[in-house]
Amino acid sequence: MKSMMFAIKAEVSDPCAETFAFSGQKTMYGGKHIAKGDTIFVFASENEGGLGLIASGVVTSAKAIAKKRGIARQTPRVSITIRRTALAKRRLGRSELKPFSDWNDGRPETELNFKFYRQATNKIVGISDEAAAFLRGFF
Repeated sequence: MKSMMFAIKAEVSDPCAETFAFSGQKTMYGGKHIAKGDTIFVFASENEGGLGLIASGVVTSAKAIAKKRGIARQTPRVSITIRRTALAKRRLGRSELKPFSDWNDGRPETELNFKFYRQATNKIVGISDEAAAFLRGFF
């Protein structure tokens, strides 16, 4: 089976770390399907002082968090670890993606703006091949 591509926007304490660990992250847009071996792009959340896209990597572990009993609507959560494979060479964050707000234009920049910044919560999202190809241009 072909591995999917993902991106995460989260608080990152050390943007140059060789390994990243994220516990109990919200998932949206197919993010709950993340698995060991998948490629992922790491965005340091601007809400916590980050700069946007900082790294790409490979998921070394992914574990779904059990839903809490008695709560009807819950966003699936996943804990993952990532081995960094590259550091971003150019900036890509909220300010660079903000102009891309025509939600139906099919552009990878618009997809990323929609999935990450339309609602500002940190999350793991599934991304299209086009968005992944666009992000690879930053390494």
